[in-house]
Amino acid sequence: MSTISIIGSGNMAATIGTRAAAHGHTVELMSRDTAKAKALADRIGDGTTVGEFGARPVGDIVVIAVLHAGAVDVVAHYGDALAGKIVVDITNPFNADLSGLVTTAGDSVTQRIAAAAPASAHVVKAFNSIFRGVLAEDKPVDAFFAGDNAEAKARVAEFLESLGMRARDAGGLEMAHALEWAGLLLVGVARNGAGFDIGLRVEPS
Repeated sequence: MSTISIIGSGNMAATIGTRAAAHGHTVELMSRDTAKAKALADRIGDGTTVGEFGARPVGDIVVIAVLHAGAVDVVAHYGDALAGKIVVDITNPFNADLSGLVTTAGDSVTQRIAAAAPASAHVVKAFNSIFRGVLAEDKPVDAFFAGDNAEAKARVAEFLESLGMRARDAGGLEMAHALEWAGLLLVGVARNGAGFDIGLRVEPS
């Protein structure tokens, strides 16, 4: 297994970090709120460490687990510290009343992150179409992802599979906006009777 760095210390950072640690990965947390990150590291256990916010992450895969409004700024703050890394964007840019997105086709948060990241970093969209509670159950679930670099996507797929998930390649980075809409679709279905313990799944006909 490998070390996975997570930038953030909120609910999704906790959920992804806990699942990663449970499946044998070493987790590094990085957050502006060092005290919160240390408390979360203690909670996750299994050798979870806390890195300095803005320093070069230890992991080759770096998960951006912050709110969408701050994701690009975080990546810009890290700058060259992300050179050569696989940067995983998990954000959902919903508007205030969950009736739409604040992004447009060709201008997803993931593509904005890619523009802000070093040229040698490879950005992949993943995890955004899975409810946190479903992810926390640690059961098999389809995990959709998108990105332009084949090697980076293969590494992310391997990581997802190592967590007991079914990696589903949605295509190039232009599909990141479609995945953002998929996240919104899932919320809509959940709010209209299905509940928040559901997931999107590909089934053969």
